Amino acid sequence: AIDKYVFLRQLQHTDAAVFYRLLVNNAMEIMPYVYTPTVGEACQTYHKLPIAQQGVYITAEDKGRVGEALRSRAPPSLADDLKVAVVTDGERILGLGDLGAGGMGIAEGKILLYSVCAGIRPNQCLPVCIDVGTDNKSLLEDPTYKGLRRERLRGSEYDEVVEEFMAEMRSWQPRCLVQFEDFGNTNAFRILERYRRQQPCFNDDIQGTACIALAGVLSGLRATGSA
Repeated sequence: AIDKYVFLRQLQHTDAAVFYRLLVNNAMEIMPYVYTPTVGEACQTYHKLPIAQQGVYITAEDKGRVGEALRSRAPPSLADDLKVAVVTDGERILGLGDLGAGGMGIAEGKILLYSVCAGIRPNQCLPVCIDVGTDNKSLLEDPTYKGLRRERLRGSEYDEVVEEFMAEMRSWQPRCLVQFEDFGNTNAFRILERYRRQQPCFNDDIQGTACIALAGVLSGLRATGSA
């Protein structure tokens, strides 16, 4: 499966039109190779894979110049009217835990759903990984790991990086939806609560899962005539 992931990611880089046509016309067959479940293995070995990075890294070292970093690292083809950014800090990737900068893979995979399922143009979608370090010792000891080699930021230092990023998104792309993806439980709820009334944003793991569960219950009630 990982070989198919690599092939498709390389196709995305070399011939995006063919890649998206293939994905849109064969979504059910191909999505498992560019998103779950294959993307989990891809995130674990992200920096060893022969693929081109599609998203933007913002790191703890960018503090004080996050806006400059965000704009300068955005793909040249990115549209002026960005519609959605899928943002992760890599702390709780699927059921695999803290994968640090390898979390970029989950943002790059999830963003494809917006084009395939919602019809948003790829150049209006941006994957982002906020790299604040990792507590995964195996990654820190891996010479091929390209993320920050430090323990994960916590407390006010972490909050300041996230705050600067969100403020820059409000300034740069005020209409852009920010989807929080695979943040750790210690941060996910409070970050959502902090920004949900300031700018368009939601947490897929909290609100997306809840919406699907509620839809299932309501559909069951209708099907049984109990609604």
